[in-house]
Amino acid sequence: MKCLLLIDIQNGFCSGGNLPVPNGEDVVPIANRLIAEGRYDLVVASQDWHPADHGSFASQQPGSKPFDMGTLSGRPQMLWPDHCVQGTHDAEFHPGLSFAGIDHVQRKGENRDVDSYSAFRDNDRSALTGLSDYLKRAGIGSLDICGLATDYCVKASALDAKAMLPAVEIRFIADASRGIDPAGVKAAIAEMSAAGIRIVTSAEVIGSR
Repeated sequence: MKCLLLIDIQNGFCSGGNLPVPNGEDVVPIANRLIAEGRYDLVVASQDWHPADHGSFASQQPGSKPFDMGTLSGRPQMLWPDHCVQGTHDAEFHPGLSFAGIDHVQRKGENRDVDSYSAFRDNDRSALTGLSDYLKRAGIGSLDICGLATDYCVKASALDAKAMLPAVEIRFIADASRGIDPAGVKAAIAEMSAAGIRIVTSAEVIGSR
């Protein structure tokens, strides 16, 4: 069984959002083509879903500003602008995304005391989202991952998938993803590759049917 995991293709991470990834919306038509091809038995989308008082927001830490390095629950934490707050337009999936083709939505980042880049578990590597168990029950044999942002949530999700689903082939679709920092993207791809994650393009994926 083949699965496509779309990471955080939400208004908040696209142009006009509260934490835009440069050219983040460019992944939408590529993701739609991947969904429309019909090569996946299961399509899952993760969704950042923060409470309004999430501790990773700079607004919740007096004297801090977005992109300062702070702490959260005693751990180093990048402080973000308020983004993807539950029930807001910012948290909704990009309106151009083919939502009808998505079989399961996995929300993350709901605990105000810990951030959650990965779709599989919180950054403290303790609390699980339940996604790994869901995919195991589905019996997937391969998992393709893409979305926003390569150097944060996509990388974290891919590395956790590799660690938590050891029998599953994991691939990162590079052109269906966008990152925040070019150097960070390069480092993230190198880290994923070193972990045994295959780096592919959407053309390779579509042509591999």
